[in-house]
Amino acid sequence: MGKVLIDADGCPVVDNTIKIAGEYKWKCIILCDTSHFFEREGAETITVSKGPDSVDFVLVNMLEAGDVVITQDYGLAAMCLARRAIPISQDGMVYDHNNIEGLLMARHTAKKIRNAGGRLKGNKKRSADMNYVFEEKFRKIMNERSGK
Repeated sequence: MGKVLIDADGCPVVDNTIKIAGEYKWKCIILCDTSHFFEREGAETITVSKGPDSVDFVLVNMLEAGDVVITQDYGLAAMCLARRAIPISQDGMVYDHNNIEGLLMARHTAKKIRNAGGRLKGNKKRSADMNYVFEEKFRKIMNERSGK
């Protein structure tokens, strides 16, 4: 049995994740910084000092191969892959060695555009369908990891 770690700052699927992890009897850990407060039944919460990437580094240091990580942060996802964990986005995209490089490059390019004064279109508003897609992908991962 592994554990599920949630990069909870700005994560809209915390409750969905806890529910599903509980169904599989996996330990669920919520990680956030002091600017957020998370306390949910069925999960342990670890709050770290506020700082650039402070949650990311604590989370990565807790990882073991095969753990599942919920994050929207491409940089964190890349570090998780290096530790042989399974990162998945809040929208149900499973990060892997085939897509992470392109995602990191797109993030870098977007940052360059913003730094030059350019504007980019924001993310579309979250819908119930997005939660459904996340839950389906997360359950698939949990089934594979649990041998079901």
